[in-house]
Amino acid sequence: MIPSVSGAGSDDVSALWAALRACPAQLDPGLTQSELTAIEHRFGFTFAPDHRQLLSLALPLGENGRWPDWRSGSESELRDRLSWPVDGLLFDVEHNDLWMPGWGKHPSTLTEALAVASLALRSAPALAPLYSHRYVPTVPGDAGNPVLSCYQADIIYYGRDLLDWFGREFHGDRRPITEPIRHVPFWTWFLESDE
Repeated sequence: MIPSVSGAGSDDVSALWAALRACPAQLDPGLTQSELTAIEHRFGFTFAPDHRQLLSLALPLGENGRWPDWRSGSESELRDRLSWPVDGLLFDVEHNDLWMPGWGKHPSTLTEALAVASLALRSAPALAPLYSHRYVPTVPGDAGNPVLSCYQADIIYYGRDLLDWFGREFHGDRRPITEPIRHVPFWTWFLESDE
């Protein structure tokens, strides 16, 4: 039986529920609206609506901690997962000479470069951990954001949206993503700079 979710279209709920049931995860009861709001308040971001919907249907767990445990996971582990994309970019500033055009002239010292990059990255929209190093952008605040795979500055699309991601992550769908994908402030630069 599909858990009930207020305000969601029945087709969307059915599709997400089917995707969750078909993936290799332990499905704990979904997060309540008050739990979701408390998580967003504690960590300072808002889940995209479809990511929020997924977590209200069921809380996927298991696979050696690849799924974030939003209900019982340690605060430090969840914060580490939230900071992973930014920390990876700072690693590349330090070790691989990453410098974004919008950050201005590259400083002459590593200490200054890291300070400028850290300050700039504070304004980047949050990416919410989904699974392993897969993330759902929290901005724009609409359903249908792409799923990004983030490993330092190696940031790629891993799904047009959550449903597409489930097929790619767990069912071997390797077809190229050909449709236009929603622009994600800041993060799209990495995705388009290699094209």
